[in-house]
Amino acid sequence: MAELRIVVVGAGGRMGRALIRAIHDIPGARLVAAIERADSGFLGQDAGMLAGLEPLKVPVTDDALVAFAAADAVLDFTTPEATLSFLEYAAQARIVHVIGTTGMSAEDDEKVFAASRHARIVKSGNMSLGVNLLSVLVEQGARALGLEWDIEVLEMHHRNKVDAPSGTALLLGNAAAKGRAVDLADHSVRVRDGVTGAREPGSIGFATLRGGSVVGSHSVIFAGDGERVELSHIAEDRSIFAQGAVKAALWAFPQKPDLYNMQDVLGLSHQ
Repeated sequence: MAELRIVVVGAGGRMGRALIRAIHDIPGARLVAAIERADSGFLGQDAGMLAGLEPLKVPVTDDALVAFAAADAVLDFTTPEATLSFLEYAAQARIVHVIGTTGMSAEDDEKVFAASRHARIVKSGNMSLGVNLLSVLVEQGARALGLEWDIEVLEMHHRNKVDAPSGTALLLGNAAAKGRAVDLADHSVRVRDGVTGAREPGSIGFATLRGGSVVGSHSVIFAGDGERVELSHIAEDRSIFAQGAVKAALWAFPQKPDLYNMQDVLGLSHQ
């Protein structure tokens, strides 16, 4: 097929720049537009130079509607509010929408699901191969070990991350809940402070750390009587998420409109 025409939204951010570099490096993909806010200081700059590449003759613009109409896919690691706006444009244009945005609410997710009737949407709290393999192992571990083992999800990110727990931590928590055949919302413990009492049997705990320039570190701890199993993933470079997002767009383009995740993209859904 011809090269997949891709739009990057939030092009001036760290992930936006990583996405531009990934599109440049991966065969079969081509950057056709780079979008920023109307008040951004990056408007008019060449997207390639912004990302540390040679000029790509793709100026940064704030006109997403026009860009989407001439594209095959959009890569979106922005904010929940921005993603909902881009969701409408992508559904109208019937293009692939890869969503790596975190911090979205249950109501937001319902809108994503509704839009998937018209667009091929790949949404995931993490686009890396390693994390998605980890989520499969967590689900299998939770299913095999049962309620006698306590589950805790520990995550750490850089000081500027604004949402907690991270999208990846929630992805892993949902994998554990799926393994136990329960709803995470009914069993998660997000905060412990003061006299909390004994740990509730069957609960799935979360602990959040923030500091420095950490790209992402996640561990799922299965704690039993007299033994402990820890499954971990450390992200050393955000380019792994960008590369996964581009591969997700390439995979989704020939699919029918629906809501997919990275396990679908990587062929891990039925493992």
